[in-house]
Amino acid sequence: MITQAPAVPPAFETRELTKTYGRGSTRFDALRGVSLSIDEGASVAITGKSGSGKSTLMHILALLDTPSSGEVLMKGSSVANLGPTAINKVRNATFGFVFQQFFLIPNASVLDNVTLPLKIAGVPARERRRRGVEALDALEMADKARNRATDLSGGQKQRVVIARALVNDPSIIFADEPTGNLDSATGAIVEDILFELNASRGITLVIVTHEPELAARCDRRIQIHDGLLVEEVAA
Repeated sequence: MITQAPAVPPAFETRELTKTYGRGSTRFDALRGVSLSIDEGASVAITGKSGSGKSTLMHILALLDTPSSGEVLMKGSSVANLGPTAINKVRNATFGFVFQQFFLIPNASVLDNVTLPLKIAGVPARERRRRGVEALDALEMADKARNRATDLSGGQKQRVVIARALVNDPSIIFADEPTGNLDSATGAIVEDILFELNASRGITLVIVTHEPELAARCDRRIQIHDGLLVEEVAA
């Protein structure tokens, strides 16, 4: 008798997600019934015009926002009943974030910026330093550990942001327009780093982008238009 291995639940599943802002004449439906699933280890691009709802979708997946209705599941379990403390713990232990705006503390050192998630999590200083230097070394930025964030180029800042995203050993990285503030050559390097992490570490990569070339590198492309999922393309 052949026994089949149990199916692995997707990293994320959404069921009829809606998100509404405002009321009456100011009402805006950012999402209107979006259902999708994202497998572990996949690279997925969420595309669409400005105001289409793509960033709203990512923020809900990343537990930075809550839907007006519908459901989000992580590895088969609904997140609806998680309280603020549990949500913060999941975000800090499971997710890494790379945004178009670097969100670095300008006058803090590169190392302090990278280890901030560990400090929030209560990791002891010596362990924070070890893991921070290790993350910077993986991005070839260990020699900049003592520099201030303001002393770095745009490409170097984005490498620091990726190191910060990696410092807690995440299983999922959310990247919102990660190359939007970079020139094409530097942007290509950042893209290569993200897809190498996806390939070598099995990190699930969810990218919001309006750049067709970046989206085309992903396993799947999900297009959002006026809050609706209108097209999905597999590589």
